[in-house]
Amino acid sequence: MDYITLEDIKDKLDFFYKMYDVVRLVDPVHKKVLDYRESSFSDKNEICYHYWGNNTICDNCISMRSHKENECFVKLERRPDALLLVTALPIKNTDQPIVLELLKNATNHMDIGEGNYNEGELFSHFVKELNDVIVKDPLTSLYNRRFIDERLPIEIIDATLTHIPISICFLDLDEFKSINDLYGHETGDLVIKAVGRVIKQHISANRSWAARYGGDEFIIYLYNTHWNDADHLLQSMKQEIESLSVGEIGVKSGVSISYGIETMHEIPMTAEEIIRNADEKMYRVKKSN
Repeated sequence: MDYITLEDIKDKLDFFYKMYDVVRLVDPVHKKVLDYRESSFSDKNEICYHYWGNNTICDNCISMRSHKENECFVKLERRPDALLLVTALPIKNTDQPIVLELLKNATNHMDIGEGNYNEGELFSHFVKELNDVIVKDPLTSLYNRRFIDERLPIEIIDATLTHIPISICFLDLDEFKSINDLYGHETGDLVIKAVGRVIKQHISANRSWAARYGGDEFIIYLYNTHWNDADHLLQSMKQEIESLSVGEIGVKSGVSISYGIETMHEIPMTAEEIIRNADEKMYRVKKSN
């Protein structure tokens, strides 16, 4: 990962506020909120857990876990009047421990149940299955719209801090409504599954991912990928999709796709902006065909 300076963080904080309700930098070891002054961090004399409205440190401090394990962690934090989705992202290559905390009010956007899980192994299995239900599309086994909404902002923040190019590809099937009308929805589902299978085969596990955005639309996130490389990958994907056999999709005339690519590098965009730009590029391609 490239070196992240204190200026990198300072310059991007206002941008992060476009996607989150609260953004703060904390020292997870001392439980202190940090402030930026003259190219260095200083203590704001504010204890991080005061924000939660209590006077005790969280039993499950994800900022400390994020610092120790050098990974991003997410959890739900309950307050008397709100439910917060909290993301902790470690900032590397700094003189002191620093974690970027991103808070989103999820009160009206998430349901929570209660349970008593005593077996760690059973609980881990339960969490995996639950996470799959929450973030996977059941038809294609790709990720779903919810995953995009929660994951893409984090990918953008990471790319912004590390100066890594990322590309978002918006892919759409051509004349899919006609396929459903002519062959029926079961055949339409068969087409969607086959397209999802091709997409998955072309996505490497190196931090890239793909999701079903809705209906016959797909989002592909490509990590550390410039536009030319993304276009080369999508061209290969397009050729394979348009070569699917009748036996695979049940459509004699085959299927075709259109796609648009938006690459972010150095100039940050929000998740909504980068998806919208890729969608508009896809639409222009579709309209020109």
